[in-house]
Amino acid sequence: MKKNILLWIVAFVLTLAVAVYQRVTGPTYPISGKVEFAGEEIKYKLLRTHEGTTSHKVEIEVKNPEVSAELVWKRFKSHDDWTISEMERNENKLSASFPGQPAAGKIIYFINLHDGKSSKIIPEDKDVVLRFKGAVPIAILIIHVIAMFGAMLLSTRTGLEIFNSGNTYLKLTYWTIGFLFIGGLILGPIVQKYAFDAFWTGFPFGYDLTDNKTGIALIGWVIALFAFKKSKNPRRIALIAALILIVVYLIPHSVLGSEIDYTKLENSKALIEKNINE
Repeated sequence: MKKNILLWIVAFVLTLAVAVYQRVTGPTYPISGKVEFAGEEIKYKLLRTHEGTTSHKVEIEVKNPEVSAELVWKRFKSHDDWTISEMERNENKLSASFPGQPAAGKIIYFINLHDGKSSKIIPEDKDVVLRFKGAVPIAILIIHVIAMFGAMLLSTRTGLEIFNSGNTYLKLTYWTIGFLFIGGLILGPIVQKYAFDAFWTGFPFGYDLTDNKTGIALIGWVIALFAFKKSKNPRRIALIAALILIVVYLIPHSVLGSEIDYTKLENSKALIEKNINE
């Protein structure tokens, strides 16, 4: 009993660690930091996702009144020229906006600080790419997240059964497959449809790694389930399936996700003008 509880604790800690890693390394996690400019430490937090198709406001706090800034942006994967928008000052805040985009549309942007003598780019080492998405009902999103990380917890615990003398690996495998199926193949496409107006953008319709890695993880566990019947060491197969799921979950969420390639759209300029007018 004590060993069983210990294995559940280890599985939970590993699941939590993977969840945090996936979150902070993903392309939707805000870029934050600080720079020294004009004798001031300026902190920033630049978002990389926007819910809805409304305009997006970029804001930083700069106390030095001699410092001004420009928001430099254009649509990602487009032939657009860079647009330079002067950031307006309101007390210690500098802000400017760029127009909303359709779901899966992206804007690449950065901030240019200057004080008449010198200038500095924020962030210094990369541009920021922000993706627009549709609103997902909170209830569906919560159940989806619970199901996906519940599958991760169950999968990890099943793999750890190799250190246990019990015979619960088969029951745990069924639970793992069930959670993966509900979270990844039922709720996942529903979330995708709300957010980007497409149920599935992985193989064979696209390259979305979020969809593809879900499919790979589920296939791995289904193969493991059938292999149990012929294997003399099913716990080893369960460990391999669990390791496969951990590897695919370590791929940051939303990598190669849905996006509009404006260079391939006819009259793509009309999209931005439509959103500006709205």
